Amino acid sequence: MKPFLQLKLSQHLALTPQLQQSIRLLQLSSLELQQEISQLLAENPLLEMTEPVPEEERVPSAQVQTAPTNSDGDFEHNDEPAAPAETQLDPDKPIDSVDAQTETFEGLEERSPAEEWPSSPETGDDDEQTFQQAHHITLREHLIEQLTHSRVDDEPRALAKLLTEAIDESGFLTMTREELNFLLSQESGTLEPVVNEALWDAAVAALHALEPKGIAARNLTECLLLQLNALPETVTQIDAIEIVRDHFDALIHKDAVRIKRVMQIEDDDFRAAISLIQSLNTRPASEFADDAATFVVPDVIVVKKRNRWVAQLNPSTMPKLRVNSMYANILSANKTGRTTPLSAQLQEARWLIRNVEQRFATIARVATAIVTRQSAFFDHGDIAMRPLTLREIADELELHESTISRVTSSKYMASPRGVFELKYFFGSGVATDSGGAASATAIKAMIKQMVSAEDCKKPLTDNTLAELLEAQGVLVARRTVAKYREMLGIGAVSARRA
Repeated sequence: MKPFLQLKLSQHLALTPQLQQSIRLLQLSSLELQQEISQLLAENPLLEMTEPVPEEERVPSAQVQTAPTNSDGDFEHNDEPAAPAETQLDPDKPIDSVDAQTETFEGLEERSPAEEWPSSPETGDDDEQTFQQAHHITLREHLIEQLTHSRVDDEPRALAKLLTEAIDESGFLTMTREELNFLLSQESGTLEPVVNEALWDAAVAALHALEPKGIAARNLTECLLLQLNALPETVTQIDAIEIVRDHFDALIHKDAVRIKRVMQIEDDDFRAAISLIQSLNTRPASEFADDAATFVVPDVIVVKKRNRWVAQLNPSTMPKLRVNSMYANILSANKTGRTTPLSAQLQEARWLIRNVEQRFATIARVATAIVTRQSAFFDHGDIAMRPLTLREIADELELHESTISRVTSSKYMASPRGVFELKYFFGSGVATDSGGAASATAIKAMIKQMVSAEDCKKPLTDNTLAELLEAQGVLVARRTVAKYREMLGIGAVSARRA
């Protein structure tokens, strides 16, 4: 066949740069949006802020801006800037390697993180004081310092210092001897194991002897045993060691009857041993973690006006952008009929301003629709949460479901009941006998109320909870009740029985 040219017409969809930027800005959080705009302000001379805030008056991104309220609880409208009010999120962070065990074992609480270094005396050089205040000793530095002054042989000490790199933020050793030999063999090009079992055991034992106790454990059982073995020998300590060592599965499932029957231990001794276990630290490295408080800036503020809940955009998250008038006038007065770099930047600045405005308008529409659907939640709490899907909001606003997903991702709503991510208000529903539906959040709240009011000597079973829910018009299966109960962190009947 001979090569030839052929003209062909076809249609295809393409995202323009303006549309791509609009989609990207829509899915950014408020903090990410500020970073994006700061970068564009530095790159584009035709883009500027209308009201630059002095450095000493800027509110840190870790604070939430809310408008002042009047005596009726409504937000006042005035020209003064809103006073900052911090809203802190404190999510639970279970350890990665043994999170399932830690979540099911109630009472093994994390210790509070170490306090910040106290400020140095005011005598001396200011720079040295600033360095001492800002420096935070890491876990690896703490362990290496102890190893340097330990009486361990040189070879196990060197390996122990190397293994400090494999200790995670919770204090658990995440590398095995086989993995280490594999990495070392790839680096050296030999197949022979570099670290034998005796050297490995000596290095791990050197780490286990360090402070804090329980460091470099391979699992939660070993972590607890290391801490128990470091305590003075008492009857309670011996019982606690036996429970952790021989009955750990029953321990995390809170099967007290089985443990007491096998160990033939009295109730008082058992409670003392469990109390000792609960006082241990499931995350030995927590005091060295950089636990800076996590703050969010709410994009929407919900207030009550004239007996109805209203969603308002947080003005502190809305950047006031404009095109530099001087550059724009120069470009308009010197039109040469060709595209210049400045004219392209002018177009980009206009696109950005339009896309930012569209982003906040979409967030306001979605937030208003959510507040309208979930107004009972703001009055009565989780028990009044209605089932809601992204498709319902998308159909109501005539938007695509993916657009609603982008809007609700990493966007937060501040209300008198707290700060919630917009996705929190969406959830599946369970049928009721009246033909309606109850949200999973409402059912969880009902189960929590029933369990909190139950008789400790005769706790409610999952079947009983399902029957009580059915009596209130909520048709839910026993396995669904069990699933919701576990999600709430409520133990089984045997664990709740006094």
